[in-house]
Amino acid sequence: MIEDVIDKCPRIESGRLVLRKWEERDLDGLVEMNADARVMEFFPAVMPRVESEIMLQRLMVKQDQLGFACPVVEDLESGRFLGFCGLNVPTYPIPLPFDPCIEIGWRLIPDAWGKGIAQEAARTWIRFGFETLQAEEIVSFTTVTNVRSQKLMQRLHMMTDAAEDFDHPMLEPDHPLVRHVLYRLNKDCFASVLQN
Repeated sequence: MIEDVIDKCPRIESGRLVLRKWEERDLDGLVEMNADARVMEFFPAVMPRVESEIMLQRLMVKQDQLGFACPVVEDLESGRFLGFCGLNVPTYPIPLPFDPCIEIGWRLIPDAWGKGIAQEAARTWIRFGFETLQAEEIVSFTTVTNVRSQKLMQRLHMMTDAAEDFDHPMLEPDHPLVRHVLYRLNKDCFASVLQN
């Protein structure tokens, strides 16, 4: 299946966005975004350039292997890097409680906030996940304090159950961001949303 998927992962143009795979030219935009304290509010720390360089290489390797890895969001008109939004297979050294899974995730520069960009991109990739990848379920997760992202998950018709809240295995037990909430969307719910 993976070999087929790689060739099916598209470069998509919407009314105002380009959704595409990572390229080396995205490094400066990624570095700037990951160094912004507003963007990284719900992450353990801002990222120095060297960590963003490593992140870019990991994303490019993953997209070569799977065909997707939280693809780039770019402004269609200007070509400006806006961040990333899309599907990903988490590969933390310590598994998540709900692995294996396909997640939908996003991170955008502040100039792109509040404009429906993440929602537009996420809906495109969720459709791709269910219709092209034939995923059974897509998940999303964030810290319990990240209300903005949770509201987007709700607008995407994802559902949560407090019994599935979890401590992120990559954070120390006493870290203020350790507690996470899990949202799920299965293919039947997605099909139902399409019909309504």
